[in-house]
Amino acid sequence: MDEAGSSASGGGFRPGVDSLDEPPNSRIFLVISKYTPESVLRERFSPFGDIQDIWVVRDKHTKESKGIAFVKFARSSQACRAMEEMHGQCLGPNDTKPIKVFIAQSRSSGSHRDVEDEELTRIFVMIPKSYTEEDLREKFKVYGDIEYCSIIKNKVTGESKGLGYVRYLKPSQAAQAIENCDRSFRAILAEPKNKASESSEQDYYSNMRQEALGHEPRVTMFPFEQQSEFSSFDKNDSRGQEAISKRLSVVSRVPFTEEQLFSIFDIVPGLEYCEVQRDPYSNYGHGVVQYFNVASAIYAKYKLHGFQYPPGNRIGVSFIDDGSNKTVDLSGEKMVAAQLASMVWNNPSQQQLMQFGGSSGSQLPQIQTDVVLPSCKKKAPPETPVKERLFIVFNPHPLPLDVLEDIFCRFGNLIEVYLVSGKNVGYAKYADRISANDAIATLHGKILNGVRLKVMLADSPREESNKRQRTY
Repeated sequence: MDEAGSSASGGGFRPGVDSLDEPPNSRIFLVISKYTPESVLRERFSPFGDIQDIWVVRDKHTKESKGIAFVKFARSSQACRAMEEMHGQCLGPNDTKPIKVFIAQSRSSGSHRDVEDEELTRIFVMIPKSYTEEDLREKFKVYGDIEYCSIIKNKVTGESKGLGYVRYLKPSQAAQAIENCDRSFRAILAEPKNKASESSEQDYYSNMRQEALGHEPRVTMFPFEQQSEFSSFDKNDSRGQEAISKRLSVVSRVPFTEEQLFSIFDIVPGLEYCEVQRDPYSNYGHGVVQYFNVASAIYAKYKLHGFQYPPGNRIGVSFIDDGSNKTVDLSGEKMVAAQLASMVWNNPSQQQLMQFGGSSGSQLPQIQTDVVLPSCKKKAPPETPVKERLFIVFNPHPLPLDVLEDIFCRFGNLIEVYLVSGKNVGYAKYADRISANDAIATLHGKILNGVRLKVMLADSPREESNKRQRTY
């Protein structure tokens, strides 16, 4: 990033380039007024801790502020608390536009992180194998409010691996736990659940314990979620033999209702019952499905493992051992599937539901949300003058463009909606301010298709053009 021309801090220690991220997450990124001086930043942010330096990013040629600044703290917890308390605040009595505060992008993170970012609130710890979840919670609750604790256990024996997760409600609480807990816990920030590198945390600590896990499948924090299956949806799996039963476990990163679970698995003949299991410590969807016969369960597992519901979210389906100790050569799944395929495909109402990679049937609407949305409306002509622009932030990933357009056109007068390449953000252009305000009021902070939206007024095009020139 070009920070040439930035203002230096007045005296004191100034970190070099190699120590900008030491300790990790100790630097905040600010979007401020171009007229905010460094002295005001120092005054407003010094109550949160020891400021090592302040950078106000300036234009190379004019030396004018670009409305961007960085503040480097001595500790991660200080930076996180500054973000939590100052994001959305106005710096001065005459300021009308609130500032934006994020944990600054580092070499290890792909983007600036905000208050709700899971990367900043979940820690990974090494614990005695005798610890229960209550012991873990008791040990770490002194640092702040805990959302959940979990212990990683051996899938076969159920014994603790001596590793666990603690998730706090605030990033500053997680940072304080890492900074202040006993060194024997070797606490670090956990990788997000959707990153494959999470397994490296377990490998790292397991190697420290000199335990050769080797062939043992990685077990996640959810006792009935088999990560090795949840992360791979290869229909041509050739693992040899697998224990089977009439009962299936269903895991989804998006919660579902019992009616939704039934509508998915009832496409396979022989459904006996289904049940949704609530996990108080996560927003994941968990369910149990049982069929009257093993053949139906095999076919459901073969066809529905990896099914996208809602679009963009794949569900994981695996057998639950019911004690019958039956095994099946997985190469025989296709033969069982062939026997039942005609029963399913002879029902026209179910054919569309079995098209994998998307759901176009009436039972599986493309937009899944608790938000009451208006009916679809026509878009405004492309040449219509823009009256209002909205800035949209997606967490954890952007929605497909067709889904996004379907959502935002429902408020009327939508001209265009588009995504910024490589970023979890997008924009919507409206020909009417009332329509734009209705979209903000209805969609801001809501979850659609498993994605949380932040919808707010965008900066003026002149300010936005300056932002697009940035190279960081």
